[in-house]
Amino acid sequence: MPIVVVLVLIVVGSVLFHFLSPWWWTPIASNWDYIDNTIIITFWITGVVFAAVVLFMAYCVFRFRHREGNQAAYEPENKRLEWWLTIVTGVGVTAMLVPGLFVWSRFVNVPSDATVVEVVGQQWQWSFRLPGKDGKLGTSDTRDVTAENPLGVIAKDPSGQDDVVVEAADLHLPVGKPVKMLLRSIDVLHDFYVPEFRAKMDMIPGSVTYFWFTPTKTGTFQVLCAELCGQGHPMMHGIVMVDTEQDYVAWLDQQQTFAQLSAPQQTGSVEQAPGNATASALEVAAKLETVGSR
Repeated sequence: MPIVVVLVLIVVGSVLFHFLSPWWWTPIASNWDYIDNTIIITFWITGVVFAAVVLFMAYCVFRFRHREGNQAAYEPENKRLEWWLTIVTGVGVTAMLVPGLFVWSRFVNVPSDATVVEVVGQQWQWSFRLPGKDGKLGTSDTRDVTAENPLGVIAKDPSGQDDVVVEAADLHLPVGKPVKMLLRSIDVLHDFYVPEFRAKMDMIPGSVTYFWFTPTKTGTFQVLCAELCGQGHPMMHGIVMVDTEQDYVAWLDQQQTFAQLSAPQQTGSVEQAPGNATASALEVAAKLETVGSR
C-alpha cells in the first residue's frame, strides 16, 4: 500500500506542479510561438502517457497485492492487445514528430527580405557584423583572424569595407523585421541563445550555421551561450536591444565600419575609437543587472 500511495502522489504532485509552478517560460518576443506550441503538444502527450503508466502501476500493485492463499495466474500472450499498443504508440510518436517537422521547415527557410547579422563567438565574448550601405556582408575567414582583425574579415573583399563591426557585446535589431543570424566560432563550440526569441543554434568552428527570427517586442534581452565552452562559460553574456526603426537607424549610424577600424592599423596608430572595444565582463555584468531589474 505505501507504494500505491507514493505512485498516486507522484502523479498528483506532477499535475499540481505544472499548474501552480512559478517557474514558467519567459514571455516570447519573436515569431517563434510555433516552437512553444510544438513543445506544449509534446508535453501533453508525454504527460498523459506518464500519468497513465504510473496510475496503471499503482492499480496493479493494489489489485494484485500479496494475499494468503493466492496463486499467480499465467496469462498467455495477447496479440490483439500488442497490436493496439503498437498502433497507439505509433500515433503518439507521430503526433510529437510531425509538428516539429513543420516548424523545422519554417526554421530553415529564411525570408528573402531578412537582414543578415553575423555573430562571432570566441572564448568568452560575442562580436557582431552587419552589412554596410551596399547591403552585402563581406567574406571572412578564421585564418585571417588577428588582434587587429578579430573577426577575420577579408580585407581584399570590397564588400566588407563598409561592413558595420560591433566588437562590444551589444547588438541592436529593428522590431518587426526578420533577421538571419549567421553564426561563426573562432575557437570552440558555442551557442547563441536569447530565451525570449526561442530560436538558437550551435556555432561550430570551421562551419557557418544560421537561424532566423522576427523580433516582435522592443526591449533589452540577455544573450547566453548555451554550449559549455570552457572555464569562462558562465560569464559569456551579451545584450540584444530591439529598437524602433528610428532608434535602430540612429544606433547604426554611430557604429564604425571595417574600413574605419582598419585605418589606424594601416597607418601604424594603435588608437581605437571609444565605444568599440570589446566589452569587459564588468561592463556586461552591469548591463545585465539593468536588464534583470526591468
